[in-house]
Amino acid sequence: MTAAAAAGPPSLRTEKLDAALRTLELSVRGRLDGLLQGNHLGLLPGPGSEPGEARPYRAGDDVRRMDWAVTARTTEPHVRETIADRELETWAVVDLSPSLDFGTARCEKRDLAVAALAAVAHLTRGGGNRIGAVVSTGAETVRVPARGGVAHSRLLLKQVAEMPRAAEGTRGDLAAALEQLRRPPRRRGLAVVISDFLGEPTWERSLRGLGARHELLAVEVLDPRELDLPDVGTVVLADPETGRQREIETTPLLRREYAAAALAHRERVADALRRSGAGHLRLRTDSDWISDIVRFTLARKRTWGR
Repeated sequence: MTAAAAAGPPSLRTEKLDAALRTLELSVRGRLDGLLQGNHLGLLPGPGSEPGEARPYRAGDDVRRMDWAVTARTTEPHVRETIADRELETWAVVDLSPSLDFGTARCEKRDLAVAALAAVAHLTRGGGNRIGAVVSTGAETVRVPARGGVAHSRLLLKQVAEMPRAAEGTRGDLAAALEQLRRPPRRRGLAVVISDFLGEPTWERSLRGLGARHELLAVEVLDPRELDLPDVGTVVLADPETGRQREIETTPLLRREYAAAALAHRERVADALRRSGAGHLRLRTDSDWISDIVRFTLARKRTWGR
């Protein structure tokens, strides 16, 4: 384990952002290189899955590819070409709402979300693959077009890391960000959703619609204080997306009820992601996030191999 991995992703809130992103890239490359070699599989079997241009029918063409609409319009038999799945287009929905501006361990959840995006960009680039992103802070949504190349990946990460934080009391809207990715429909590929998935799962319907066309990966970013409360006596809890605050006494009963409620919510999120057909990767601010990604990726690799 490298020192950078052990310490968590570097802070992206410093003025030396470029240096922090380079450190992050080195950490990712040092542990993830080569994990997916030989696994660029087509999403559907056959010569291709995406409709291409129509052309006149020639003897020997597969009649199952007849384009009857063009044939009727031109009165000449036409077939529809297909585009082979040799290149992967990846789109990431990155939730940077105020609830991610929080962290009590090695980093903030926001930093971990950028680190997860860096890992996705590294694992999917090369071979003509492209990556783009829809980034939402609740106050604004930014779309970064999908392009290929190392330079684009670095620029994408910098743009996401430099997104201004929304003011306290701003409510995030993950469902709206997912809808921006769904419409207009894009070429089939990989859709990655990075969020803490706090609150009611109003995003499930949008995620299901996205999963009907793309392979889905959900990256859930957590902090240990969202799962249980420490025994610290009187403490003030604040909801960054509503601005509400409440002073409580962390009694043993309250801590048990808090942990039970947090566990129930995490199970609801996991069930919703499962129903949407998404792979589920859970990252925590107090764990070795690169090791978590390695374990998840190797498990997926074995699944693809089967």
